[in-house]
Amino acid sequence: MDTSSAPGEGPVRPVSVSLHEGTIAALRARTGKGGMSAYVEAIIQRQLERDRVRELIEDAETEHGPVDHAAVESKRAILRGDSADAADAA
Repeated sequence: MDTSSAPGEGPVRPVSVSLHEGTIAALRARTGKGGMSAYVEAIIQRQLERDRVRELIEDAETEHGPVDHAAVESKRAILRGDSADAADAA
């Protein structure tokens, strides 16, 4: 297996996966038969990205300690444009 290509790169080739019938039906209803591969590819790429982010968070927490949830909420309030009073209440 060639692992030199990054997710989303390299030639496309068929693989076999097993899915529950209900999952297949829902997938076909959402994508049509022709769009299934692109949909599944996008889902897998998104999950790989999430896995990598989780690994980076775990590495950072190992090095710097756990996340300060109050600080995170304060930063979220700033990004949302909440007032300073609302950020302090969170």
